[in-house]
Amino acid sequence: MPTVRISPRDYWRLLAVYLKPQWKLVGLLTLLLLSTTGLQLVSPLILRQFIDRALDGTALNTLFFIASLYIGFAILIQVIKLFETWSAEYVGWTATNNLRADLALHVLGLDMSFHNAHTPGNLIERVDGDVFTLGNFFSRFIINVLGNLLLTIGVIVLLTRIDWRIGLTVGLFAAITITALMIFGRFTSRRFMAAREASAELMGFLEERIGGTEDIRSAGATAYVIRRNHEFAREYYRRHKSAMILGSASFSTSNLLTVIGMVVSLGVAATLYRDGAITIGTVFVVFQFTQLLIQPVEEISRQLRDFQQATASIGRIRELQAIQPTLADGPGAALPTGPLAVEFDNVTFSYGLDQPILRDVSFRIESRQVLGIVGRTGSGKSTITRLLFRLYDPDEGAVRLGDVDLREVKLADIQTRVALVTQEIQLFHATVRDNLTLFDRSIPDTRIEEALERLGLHEWRATLEDGLVTMLASGGGGVSAGEAQLLAFARVFLRDPDVVILDEASSRLDPSTEARLERAIDTLFAGRTAIVIAHRLATIERAHEVLVMADGQVVEHGDRETLAADPTSRFAEMLRAGHDLVTSTEARP
Repeated sequence: MPTVRISPRDYWRLLAVYLKPQWKLVGLLTLLLLSTTGLQLVSPLILRQFIDRALDGTALNTLFFIASLYIGFAILIQVIKLFETWSAEYVGWTATNNLRADLALHVLGLDMSFHNAHTPGNLIERVDGDVFTLGNFFSRFIINVLGNLLLTIGVIVLLTRIDWRIGLTVGLFAAITITALMIFGRFTSRRFMAAREASAELMGFLEERIGGTEDIRSAGATAYVIRRNHEFAREYYRRHKSAMILGSASFSTSNLLTVIGMVVSLGVAATLYRDGAITIGTVFVVFQFTQLLIQPVEEISRQLRDFQQATASIGRIRELQAIQPTLADGPGAALPTGPLAVEFDNVTFSYGLDQPILRDVSFRIESRQVLGIVGRTGSGKSTITRLLFRLYDPDEGAVRLGDVDLREVKLADIQTRVALVTQEIQLFHATVRDNLTLFDRSIPDTRIEEALERLGLHEWRATLEDGLVTMLASGGGGVSAGEAQLLAFARVFLRDPDVVILDEASSRLDPSTEARLERAIDTLFAGRTAIVIAHRLATIERAHEVLVMADGQVVEHGDRETLAADPTSRFAEMLRAGHDLVTSTEARP
């Protein structure tokens, strides 16, 4: 990913975008923090009055009133802090959840070349892990730092009013402490960024290996995976330890300087008391204020340490946001209604390699027709489907739907009008209903039931203990390969697209399940334009036309029956070589 330098504008932009919708609650949070600051400054002064008046022999009822006032202030501070904590958590989680949603949407809109270069685990760490560290930045950083600076200034001013030497001593050490924290911060943010990067690499490795558990165990590669896991974990530990040690050194230095300042100020106060310049109550106030000063300095230290981690995360988030899709959304040309013709016009395409995957590919299939595409692995068959979905744009030529160039059409319109079913069906850990509708709550249950009935899934539906709200395991556990394919067909059926693509959707099924699937395909293809990508010739029996691919080129295209009857055609040669897989050459309507 591109390296992005973080400027103060980046911080303010994040705060403005994600805190502006919550400005009322942010205002309340500011008021609560300022109120806490004011009450903390007043409480020691009340205590001084109690001590001095008690030593002077003031009446008991007056002392009781002062003590009650002090206790009331202490309780009020805790109540305000409770509301302040709730407000801060609400603001922080709302802001970070909105940022997560925006980042997830951004990632989903990036090109397939980006996703091919980054593991899902790495991206999850960016979208979730990096954003999680920003919760404190959104909810407390600015307000807490300003509030604690005001508290520090207030303590120094009040101590200066008691005696300028005490105020000067405390102020000097506070300034030295904050300066030291800022110097440490310049070094620690880079280390925290390196630690976050190592964490993303570890998460990416784990996600990929856990997803391939079955293959890893069957191949006896568990020891290799564990060794690589140790290597990634060791690197993460090394970087994280370096960042935390430097951050802890910053925190310890600030504490040491604060304690030294407190000891020196108390020494000055003791000297003044010995000389009779101040009362014992004032000495206690000096002690309370110097103790109180430890809190804001420690809080500023903690906030700056969190800010260092936030800076690393903001940098990684900005790097992700800086990546823009190379496929610009179309201006919005309208596609014709109803089934659509598909046309490839002199299309040449490569995945950034020197050797093109497709070379000067041209063909056209009219609406409501079925095209079968055959060819060896690597001939470019699946690439045709990716271009038809506009996951990529051709290097040369044009791809058209209904005689409209896909580059002129909104991506959302293409996704609505074209549907794809592949061998690998992604089922989610969710209800049957959510897996069929892909979490679209607007689709009524009656329509879902009708789709299952028409696709031959009514018997399977009857076995579900909880009906449509039955939970499916992630990855399709508990569902057979044939049932998963039929569920994928039901998804497409519910979307009601105008173009359907089957990318060898039945290549791994047994003959009986495949026969059941064939009946569902007839229902799915009815009234639609269809493309069947086939590795087995039997799967294109229903095709009206056949396209033969070889080395990224169209080597033959024509009516299926005509090509089958021509002994010199490549398709006829394929039929002769694989006749045992073909049960009929009669075209279906």
